[in-house]
Amino acid sequence: MKERFDFNEIEPKWQKYWAEEAAAKSSADASKKKFYCLEMFPYPSGKIHMGHVRNYAIGDVIARYKRMRGFNVLHPMGWDAFGMPAENAAIKNKVHPSKWTYENVASMKQQLDRLGLSYDWDREVTTCNPEYYRWNQWFFLKMLEKGLAYRKTSFVNWCPSCATVLANEQVVDNGCWRCDSVVVQKELEQWFFRITRYAEELLQGCDDLSGWPERVAVMQKNWIGKSEGAEVDFAIEGRSEKLKIFTTRPDTLFGVTFMCIAAAHPLAETLTKDKTALEVVKAKYGKEDDKVGHFTGQYAINPLNNERVPIYIANFVLMEYGTGAIMSVPAHDQRDFEFAKKYGLPIKTVIQSTVGSRQSDESLTEAFEGEGVLINSGKFSGAKNSEAKGAIAAFVEAQGLGKKTIKYKLRDWGISRQRYWGTPIPIIYCEKCGAVPVPEKDLPVILPEAVQFSGTGGSPLLDIKDFVNAECPKCKVPARRETDTMDTFVDSSWYFIRYCSKKGEEPLNKNNIAYWMPVDQYIGGIEHAVLHLLYSRFFTRCLRDLGIITQSEPFGNLLTQGMVCKETWKCPEHGWLFPEEVSNGQCPQCGNAVDKGRVEKMSKSKKNVIDPDALIKRYGADTMRLFSLFAAPPERDLEWADQGVEGAYRFLHKIWSLVFRCRQDILKGKEIASKNGYSPAVTPLLRKTHQTIKKVTTDIEKDYHFNTAIAAMMELVNEMASFKTEKDEDRAVFFVAIKNLVLMLSPFAPHFSEELWLEIGELPGIYKHAWPEWNKEFAEDEDVELVVQVNGKLKAKLLVPAGLSDEEAKDRALNDAKIKEATEGKTIKKVIVVKGSLVNIVVGGGA
Repeated sequence: MKERFDFNEIEPKWQKYWAEEAAAKSSADASKKKFYCLEMFPYPSGKIHMGHVRNYAIGDVIARYKRMRGFNVLHPMGWDAFGMPAENAAIKNKVHPSKWTYENVASMKQQLDRLGLSYDWDREVTTCNPEYYRWNQWFFLKMLEKGLAYRKTSFVNWCPSCATVLANEQVVDNGCWRCDSVVVQKELEQWFFRITRYAEELLQGCDDLSGWPERVAVMQKNWIGKSEGAEVDFAIEGRSEKLKIFTTRPDTLFGVTFMCIAAAHPLAETLTKDKTALEVVKAKYGKEDDKVGHFTGQYAINPLNNERVPIYIANFVLMEYGTGAIMSVPAHDQRDFEFAKKYGLPIKTVIQSTVGSRQSDESLTEAFEGEGVLINSGKFSGAKNSEAKGAIAAFVEAQGLGKKTIKYKLRDWGISRQRYWGTPIPIIYCEKCGAVPVPEKDLPVILPEAVQFSGTGGSPLLDIKDFVNAECPKCKVPARRETDTMDTFVDSSWYFIRYCSKKGEEPLNKNNIAYWMPVDQYIGGIEHAVLHLLYSRFFTRCLRDLGIITQSEPFGNLLTQGMVCKETWKCPEHGWLFPEEVSNGQCPQCGNAVDKGRVEKMSKSKKNVIDPDALIKRYGADTMRLFSLFAAPPERDLEWADQGVEGAYRFLHKIWSLVFRCRQDILKGKEIASKNGYSPAVTPLLRKTHQTIKKVTTDIEKDYHFNTAIAAMMELVNEMASFKTEKDEDRAVFFVAIKNLVLMLSPFAPHFSEELWLEIGELPGIYKHAWPEWNKEFAEDEDVELVVQVNGKLKAKLLVPAGLSDEEAKDRALNDAKIKEATEGKTIKKVIVVKGSLVNIVVGGGA
């Protein structure tokens, strides 16, 4: 055994061994209890970052631990390979997206293997492979058959920089989720998935996500956004058409002073003659922060009081929500109030606060949106507005003026993207037959390789005649192929199901899916709460209804790991600097003092990043893994600290040195402990060992608190370091302690543990060994502290045997000299015992 742990030699050695032994391979086996552990697959950008290291280390510890607990573990990995970065790289570097992507996949796969991650590579998926995206197309055709895929013209979110459509979920603070460019509205014909058909089921299912963080379930509920209210018909003066509105506030119907419709509303073109003004409103469609309206010159009639109210076309009204028309009550809605003030429209109060005196409509400085009593509301005046909602909705329905109804904020999922690097939508357009699906036998529709990237936006597929020109599958006349590709979130909405079968097997093998699904533990970032996670839940239900899967929910438990964060450095003249560039607080280019910024998420743009490769070369993979797991609980943000990495490195070397120094005693102890009938002496070290097994096991099982599990192992190592192995019995106990320590450490630092396992005389392949069990008797403390209070005030601390009964604890407390003194002359009314830790004596007359 070498005196120092040489990770450069040992880590590749064990990675080779695991590959040869197929250590991470898995197959469905009905005789074994399964555990499906999955981290969200990465985009193959070319290099992993520290966020990847932390995410994948968490998953690998869980997978290795569960294998040692006897589970049949599925732990796969793949690549979310389609998307705009590859296309942008093709434009910038003059390299085909396919070449760029597959080179990056190869590079990142090497990096993941270098971390010792136990993935079953027989199940690897790469979403840009035709063998994978063929099934995206197949799902599309099946959803088309079921009425879940459809095409329509609508206003869409358009990123001018990426030159493509974005789903509502991909617009963040009015910007593109990927490049932050300001998103504008554009009218296009698009393909949609009808996710709204499952809105209620998705909403109800949120209550069953007991293994998910509550905030993620709440975010999904809010995004689905169920609203109960009423649809009401407003007649248009002098016309046969009516404006149908949806409102969650029937109690404010008497306060309507104007109407607003969306620029995309079917009546917008006919209600106004000023087409220029209409285009101005369209240009600002959906912009809440810049309210723009145009008076059509037309009026609607309020069906409850017959009042005549003007009709406006407003940019903040969305055709995609409700009916595309709204009633406006400026006295009780702040947005309507601001619009009314801007355009000089009347304001009418219909809810009076029960607190304070009534203000005149003209003196209002903001909308009153609280609870109160109805006024100016006909026969409903005087009623509490909260109670009047249902009554007015019922009245509207009874009078034939509308009906009670439910609406959802959730919109159908627009999947069309005007880009090249994605799944081709399997549709052919024929002048005679319309939109015709590509026959299943002709799948996959393959992306052509010979493309030119101009960088001017739009899809280069439009220019490839051999791709565009097609034959109508129905009438066999010349036709045109769809050139839009699918949103890449389609790829990630079912990849976890594809993993259930190995490469070369039937991709949707029902037996494999029934065995492995659902994913038992899913791990990924909170940023996917209403994108990937919602789409995956929708897709799983679609596949259930196609008879492919029996479950409704794809992920049993969800862990949203925190971000890896570090302080930033910025030179006033030269901008952001990498940490290693800063020396003595100065910029390397100009020598000026640099500003040390706050600790925030590592990002390439702010250069507060650490290169995992460089750290692995310096400290080894196991140190990296250990630090990322010890520095914070997995759900919390991890603040990077160089000294923390050094600490993890020293801890491993402390164990190595301990084994090196005591190896002969350990081997002698193994010999003694292996004899038939061996029964260890219950020494403090043996007790600490079993307490550590209990602590580490409990911390892993309960919320994956790896940081406290590692801390417990550190305590055990400290105790081992001071243990004397003078007698054979001591040597046997020391062997038991080191053996169990290495077993517990193996999911966290697998290479290190495999090597030590050999050095203490065990056979190679620690991953095959069962997880250690603790002995309940050995794990009990010999003595515990019993706190004794009188009337809640501390009076004594007693050392008592562990496991003392409540009656014995009570007797010991009452017979203690200090307690006798404190209770002398007083009446003992009650004695409260908190098992094993506290006795509180309640006495009369004070303590």
